[in-house]
Amino acid sequence: MEKKKDDYSFFENVFEVVKLIPVGRVTSYGAIAEYLGSKGSARMVGWALISSHIQNKNIPAYRVVNRNGMLTGKQHFATPNAMQENLEREGIKVENDQVVDFKNLFWDPRKELA
Repeated sequence: MEKKKDDYSFFENVFEVVKLIPVGRVTSYGAIAEYLGSKGSARMVGWALISSHIQNKNIPAYRVVNRNGMLTGKQHFATPNAMQENLEREGIKVENDQVVDFKNLFWDPRKELA
């Protein structure tokens, strides 16, 4: 996927938000998009996070899951289990590719960064 010039600042903004997710917490693609004023652009947040791997940026992309707490981006990590392993290293329990206790671990940038 080739990034357009307009996408650059959006991607960089995504990276900055993801860097702020505390250890042991997760957020969703949609929550980041909404915080950035682009409600409905959850997929673009995902593209940004894929790009973070390619660019070798130190972004904790594994802390971003779908709106149900599913590890939908796991195929974009170095190994099929890397996303889950990183989350578990931070004390987050994952079962069947889903964050256990997602509602309590959810970090909402709209509230936390207000």
